[in-house]
Amino acid sequence: MDREDWQNLPLGQETRYESSYNPKLLHPIPRAVSRAQLGLAGGALPFTGADEWWGFELSWLSPKGVPQVAVARFRFAASSPAMIESKSFKLYLNSFNQTEFESADAVRKVLEADLSAAAGSDVAVTLFDVEDAALAVHKPAGFCLDRLEIETRQYQPDASLLKLAASGEVVEETLYSHLLRSNCPVTGQPDWATVSVEYKGPALDRAALLAYVISFREHQDFHEHCVERIFCDLQQLAAFEHLTVCARYTRRGGLDINPLRTTTGEIVFPGRFARQ
Repeated sequence: MDREDWQNLPLGQETRYESSYNPKLLHPIPRAVSRAQLGLAGGALPFTGADEWWGFELSWLSPKGVPQVAVARFRFAASSPAMIESKSFKLYLNSFNQTEFESADAVRKVLEADLSAAAGSDVAVTLFDVEDAALAVHKPAGFCLDRLEIETRQYQPDASLLKLAASGEVVEETLYSHLLRSNCPVTGQPDWATVSVEYKGPALDRAALLAYVISFREHQDFHEHCVERIFCDLQQLAAFEHLTVCARYTRRGGLDINPLRTTTGEIVFPGRFARQ
């Protein structure tokens, strides 16, 4: 699949919503398409990580025909050969609506099997009651870059904007911004996110990092690949002792996508933020 083929994805088409279970609705997209542009195709990845999706519009019928609802968390390994096109994911979840299942666990097992087959790697699924405390909103950790006074008019990703702080100090810190915006490469719709950068190493110039985050504002790419671009650009800037980049994107169609890429080997997602 080339980028030109993305125009034929379900995301850009008029679609009939099915309400009977249909795993064939899932549409995988090879990760190698965009990774090739970062020089990552075919070799060892410079990160580990995962994509954490949350589904807020999951419903099915009990054996007595009574609707059931849950919130689902899906975790895809960053090393999986494919990710799932978001509209096809939504259509697939919608197909559970009028299908009877014995239990919530039966639904979970079906979801894991279908998504693992589509992604080419194991996908972990957890179902939550809609009143579960795990769904609570958290405040981001670290320093918010959005407080800084800067001037910029660069709205396409530009790694040359990144700089190290003049002090040359070695620090361990977390910086975040609510100003990440990218655009769907199929429909052109804006995607909004809070992005965090956690690292240990030579201090980043905070104003430069904010300008770099803003530079994605007119960029067209999928959520996962935007985070990988940010990670790779930062990794090329300096030899950090450790580096983690995570973006929590706002919800669309009952789904939000949260990619995390790290050098630590530990995949720990921050809690959900207010815009989710």
